[in-house]
Amino acid sequence: MIHEATGGSQANTDRQLCSFSAEIDMERHSYSCRDTTMSCLALLAALCLGAAVVARGQLTDDFYDDCCPNAEDIVKNRVSAAMKAEPRMGASLLRLHFHDCFVNGCDGSILLDGSNSEKLAGPNLNSARGFEVVDAIKADLEKACPGVVSCADVLALAAKYGVLLSGGPDYDVLLGRRDGLVANQSGANSNLPSPFDAIKVIIKKFSDVGLNTNDVVVLSGGHTIGRARCALFSNRLSNFSATSSVDPTLDSSLASSLQTLCQGGDGNQTAALDAGSADAFDNHYFQNLLSQKGLLSSDQGLFSGAGANSTKALVQLYSSNSERFLCDFRRSMVKMGNISPLTGSAGQIRTNCRAVN
Repeated sequence: MIHEATGGSQANTDRQLCSFSAEIDMERHSYSCRDTTMSCLALLAALCLGAAVVARGQLTDDFYDDCCPNAEDIVKNRVSAAMKAEPRMGASLLRLHFHDCFVNGCDGSILLDGSNSEKLAGPNLNSARGFEVVDAIKADLEKACPGVVSCADVLALAAKYGVLLSGGPDYDVLLGRRDGLVANQSGANSNLPSPFDAIKVIIKKFSDVGLNTNDVVVLSGGHTIGRARCALFSNRLSNFSATSSVDPTLDSSLASSLQTLCQGGDGNQTAALDAGSADAFDNHYFQNLLSQKGLLSSDQGLFSGAGANSTKALVQLYSSNSERFLCDFRRSMVKMGNISPLTGSAGQIRTNCRAVN
């Protein structure tokens, strides 16, 4: 079930509650940042919790305005530093948010360590990355406003800035998620869309979490940044079928270069998901699909073959209309970020994103 909300009258009520309660407590008990034994940070954390309980089931775009006003700047600064060191990190953070939301909803469960960790599931093992960046963001937030910002919200904000700092669109992230208490390794193995899945299977997995075919295509456009390991596409390069050594929907010159890259390796060599525009968030990914230069089978499948009946026209639209793609991407990211969030008193605000409190 998806809980969607916008910053309307309820959001204003929540913000006023946090602010008004602080004024009442400051006056009644003469609390101040200078002379109280109860720190303002702790008071604001308590007030944020109170507002969250009232706002049960709601996410808003101003959730931390009173309780942790510098939260977005803190996330942006850490993501910016990480991407200066490695531009690919923006794509990795976007992927973490995606892989989190498709398992247990957007609850930060992908960050948990342990024997049942989603990190150890097939779709994430040796490929999900960016955990150290999330740790650094969380540490900064805990210093600024301890116990306030959830790990699930960190992922949502980190994905936003991974996109924005890659040249992609800005959008208002709805906030107020709380963190789950358990990981779901089996769910990650079964629920996450795979590069080997047929398009109809991917559409079904999106539908299962409340996303439609348009969301499938536009969110696949997130592959305009990032890289993929040879293990995820080498099946297209040799012994593809009884009648073709190489996938016939893969451009021959691209296939040749990929064969050279992957030959003799351990499957962990990487290639750009969007050949020719690897680090820029644009609509070049869709233009590549028209030229049979989609890296993954699930990418090219959006345009080629019988399974593309419901997606081909959208690929053509986004390939020629960058503005439409960026606009729809904003909408689909907000929609995805609202997959079954924990709110109110559900879950907790983890102090360490890798473990429950």
